Amino acid sequence: MSTLLETIGRLRAEVCALHGELTRYELVVWTAGNVSARVPGHDLMVIKPSGVSYDDLTPESMVVTDLFGTPVNGDPTEGEWGNPALAPSSDTAAHAYVYRHMPEVGGVVHTHSTYATAWAARGEAIPCVLTMMSDEFGGSIPVGPFALIGDDSIGQGIVDTLKDSHSPAVLMQNHGPFTIGKDAKSAVKAAVMCEEVARTVHISRQLGEPLPIDEAAIESLYARYQNVYGQ
Repeated sequence: MSTLLETIGRLRAEVCALHGELTRYELVVWTAGNVSARVPGHDLMVIKPSGVSYDDLTPESMVVTDLFGTPVNGDPTEGEWGNPALAPSSDTAAHAYVYRHMPEVGGVVHTHSTYATAWAARGEAIPCVLTMMSDEFGGSIPVGPFALIGDDSIGQGIVDTLKDSHSPAVLMQNHGPFTIGKDAKSAVKAAVMCEEVARTVHISRQLGEPLPIDEAAIESLYARYQNVYGQ
């Protein structure tokens, strides 16, 4: 069994590497955006440091916090693991709130990806007009309420919007997408797919009104993809 120190080391490396996927898929610019992961079995999470360039991110620079966003730099029985010189992401409170209130969530991602954020700026859900959306999101991608950064407001909006939805993505109004997953990699996948369908549906609407998919077909496609598809 891995020790807590080993688990945190693995997650810091994983979270650091996943930030490279955000730049690879052009979901972020400059220092915006963040990935976090829950530390299984502990009230801890690993998240990107605030204001650090993507090129300068290392596993050691990933910040460990409790589930209220307070940095935790070690354990009395295992020694130090953190970097007290680095502050966690400005979105840490939102990530932490999600972990406290959605115990099934193991990863959270936030981006300002162009097309998804454009829908968020309109306060408009992305309608389910693609089978890919049925598969990945189980319906439309919903819009969450406008909320100011700095406290639990964004996290509350994420949880309230997603708690009764199949969707692992929410478009926070005037802000941008947040995605969740069973782990950080799953949340990153949801962020990539969210931007892809946001772009495709936007282009479709330039050609005319896209055709909706029947609710029964959406449920059937979602069940197949989630339970049968793949290896």
